[in-house]
Amino acid sequence: MNTYSVGGAVRDELLGLPVQDRDWVVVGATPAEMAAQGFRPVGKDFPVFLHPQTHEEYALARTERKTAPGYRGFSFHADAGVTLEEDLARRDLTINAIAKSAAGEFIDPYGGRSDLAAKVLRHVSDAFAEDPVRILRVARFAARFADFALAPETLALMRQMVASNEVDALVPERVWQELARGLMETRPARMLEVLRACGALARILPEVDALFGVPQRADYHPEIDTGVHIAMVVDMAARLELPLPARFAALTHDLGKALTPAAILPRHIGHEAAGLPVLASLCERLRVPVDCRDVARLVAGLHGDIHKVAELKPVTVLKVLERCDALRRPERFDMVLGACEADARGRAGREAQPYPQAARWRRALAVVQSVDAGAISRTCTDRAQIPARIHEARVAAIRAQEE
Repeated sequence: MNTYSVGGAVRDELLGLPVQDRDWVVVGATPAEMAAQGFRPVGKDFPVFLHPQTHEEYALARTERKTAPGYRGFSFHADAGVTLEEDLARRDLTINAIAKSAAGEFIDPYGGRSDLAAKVLRHVSDAFAEDPVRILRVARFAARFADFALAPETLALMRQMVASNEVDALVPERVWQELARGLMETRPARMLEVLRACGALARILPEVDALFGVPQRADYHPEIDTGVHIAMVVDMAARLELPLPARFAALTHDLGKALTPAAILPRHIGHEAAGLPVLASLCERLRVPVDCRDVARLVAGLHGDIHKVAELKPVTVLKVLERCDALRRPERFDMVLGACEADARGRAGREAQPYPQAARWRRALAVVQSVDAGAISRTCTDRAQIPARIHEARVAAIRAQEE
């Protein structure tokens, strides 16, 4: 019975990165022997155990066989005779197929260390093609390790997987999980780049894929292409260290531009409203969490108004704040403003420009919050007039602040 550290922990150690979580593979043991040592079984499909003290996961070395389409269509075999090399062979990328023994020896049968040195993302074997989740994982790793190149043969295999419809077997929850993790990496645009290169973006996020090739006015968008703009915006959202709801909003804020009639291009009149049903459909299909849906909906519908706050009448400013429920949810409004800043700065040559609109919106919110609604209610003799009086006082406060 031998225990090895495997996967991301070994990879990150070799890269000199902080190691977050460790996974372990146990060779030469049975479930009964693990239980006898105090390990608690947790795996439903194959033998995985929690260490009695550290609670880290220990999996018995296993092999797998494809039995049906999709990432769930596998049968697993685990017993004391499965070797470490056989276990590592089923992993996705060579850089994730390195093990480290208790004595500190690295076991690298598939050239992972060479690929780390060369900064290449390469699949371990053709078994990669059996699990469509690996397309998403590779795209996510491309977003994390932005200076790594994707091996041409791995890209070719991913294209074959898309062409064979294997990617269509992905379940929404897993797509969202990998998409969300990719958006939180340092260069999420590379995730989109890889998914698009293999054809998976059109199958997983057709609403986003449709934006590539759609022109915009060069005076507003020097990069012109809407898809290129979206890639720049999600990278800017990462640079601003925005939370996930704001990053998802950055990804989806311009979906309506794919619906713009060709006759009016490169203008996109009314694209904010046009994109809302598309966004709602995407969120429903991928079962996007409510907090991400809400921020994305607000940004998609209001980013035009938020950008031009200096041109808005005080009553319109208040209307936007109310639509965002900013008085009750100021933290969510901050995410909306963050996504809008990413939109404004996610344009060619404008990455370093300031975004004074955010400060102006925060000042407007502060003066609205300063209006004493309770005092107005106490001095209003006609209770039916209370909402109107409060509204008037808030508009007046915004106007006074702008003068």
